[in-house]
Amino acid sequence: MATEHPTFDVIVLGGTPGGLMAAIAAARRGCTALILERTAHIGGLPANGLGATDIHTRGTTGGLFMEFVRRVRAHYAQTYGADSQQVKDCSDGYRFEPSVAEAIFETMLGAESRVTVLRGRQFDADAANLIREGQHLRGLTVTDRASGARETYYGRVLIDATYEGDLAGAAGCHFDTRREGIDEYNEPRAGRLYIQWNASEPGEGSTGAATDTIQAYNYRLCLTRRSDNRTPVARPATYRRDEYVSMVDDVVNNHHTGARQGPSGIGWVTNMVTLPNGKTDANNQHFAFISTDLPEENWPWPTADWAWRDRFAQRLRDYTLGLLYFAQTDDALPADFRATCSEWGLAADEYTDNDNFPRQVYVREGRRVRGEYLFTAHDALPTVPGGRPPLHTDSITASHYALDSHAHHKREPNRVHLDGFFSYPTQPYTVPYGVILPLGVEGLLTPVPVSGTHVGFSTLRMEPCWMAMGQAAGTAAALAIAAGVTVRAVDRAALREALIDDGAVLIYYRDAAPGHAAYPALQRLGLRGLVTTWNARLDDPVEPDQLAAWAAELRVEAPAADGLTRGHAMVALDAAARPTSA
Repeated sequence: MATEHPTFDVIVLGGTPGGLMAAIAAARRGCTALILERTAHIGGLPANGLGATDIHTRGTTGGLFMEFVRRVRAHYAQTYGADSQQVKDCSDGYRFEPSVAEAIFETMLGAESRVTVLRGRQFDADAANLIREGQHLRGLTVTDRASGARETYYGRVLIDATYEGDLAGAAGCHFDTRREGIDEYNEPRAGRLYIQWNASEPGEGSTGAATDTIQAYNYRLCLTRRSDNRTPVARPATYRRDEYVSMVDDVVNNHHTGARQGPSGIGWVTNMVTLPNGKTDANNQHFAFISTDLPEENWPWPTADWAWRDRFAQRLRDYTLGLLYFAQTDDALPADFRATCSEWGLAADEYTDNDNFPRQVYVREGRRVRGEYLFTAHDALPTVPGGRPPLHTDSITASHYALDSHAHHKREPNRVHLDGFFSYPTQPYTVPYGVILPLGVEGLLTPVPVSGTHVGFSTLRMEPCWMAMGQAAGTAAALAIAAGVTVRAVDRAALREALIDDGAVLIYYRDAAPGHAAYPALQRLGLRGLVTTWNARLDDPVEPDQLAAWAAELRVEAPAADGLTRGHAMVALDAAARPTSA
């Protein structure tokens, strides 16, 4: 029997960055929020090795994400000095050590008295673990992993911030895990695909056919070659040399997956980005046929139970350590290659309760919960050369990253790359509220397992965007509770205003950012399609013809252009066009 606990305004399942931002946003608007996290640690992937922030254009995402970034930079400046190497290596706060990310998330949560965090709480994706009235979710039941006790919590709004979409799955929401074919939405890189890294055209065997497969997972490793902080890589008990031996021919004969220059040394094993204090974010090497990704074996993960997931996590850990051990010790590899690889080990001051190994699998894609809006590749691609992608007037954030997927299959003979591996350029885009509004259930928001095709989801799945969508979810939940309506009925204009007030970037401009006096007006006019250029030129004199055109579109009287900047004009026109309260 489950023990019942107090009701919270908002319940967030999953201590991912998206979940943390949801709880913080709700709390800052007066709501009580409960975070239920399965592990002993919060912070998701940034606290587990993903220290090189995945964002192509800095400034496209603001709000709580930017607060996190600024806190990162401030930490390194205050700890090591403003001119320190650590500050340089943190890249203005966009690169950080796992322990620093976790500490900053903890600090942000600690400042919010209305947020309660319970760790070690497991939710099993079973309808029996939900409390509902008809289609409206009212609460959920979790298991305390330490005691085995069952606990039930009630909430006015529930938020699924898990990488897997377990809460939405239990609620019976429609979701996808399959890879759509190119014939379904005509998306670039959809379906079965073999393409060299950095090539423009698919290779032999590419059919674009749909498949019931999931892109590969891995661990983002925190490696170092600093002898005073390096833990050697030990041979795993389950080590199997045959899993890695194909690397020998690749290294000896420079056989890689790229259209241009391939890797060298440790780069054959993993792709590393420098972090502060001599550490790295070590990811899968895209130029290699074999690296830290483990395709195919992860396919059941999105809908599997936690017992299966834990077994796979251990298998992936053993595989990853075995790969490093092979590269450092196998006599079939060139001696200089082994020597270079042997310089590296696990950072001894990270994950000290887990033998210096990341605690969390990088789940790149789980359930994609079908929402009021289905985000496809076309939502991130310009409608005309050099222009913007489609504009969503109910945008909850701007974002920018390539369409990006890892492999769906292991190495196959006579293929130029692993099936499903691609990167395809986009432009800064807007994300509509509908992607976090699941169909078929009320009282639920899904800012992490969002609504998208495989290719569309492949750009939304980056942590800055997840954090922004989490902030939007928490804000929407607070607005819904205050207005006494469902999250589906939240006034979109009110949500827009709340996000703008909190420093969110809803439509991106290259030369404008939150903090400028005219920025809120620019955001409103931009979302109405009045400022579609990439540069807003807020401090330039306004052109009379432009002023007249804006006024006509807004159906207001144009002020005199003399002495007005474009920013002044936007503020004046926006004020005239906005309804006044009684």
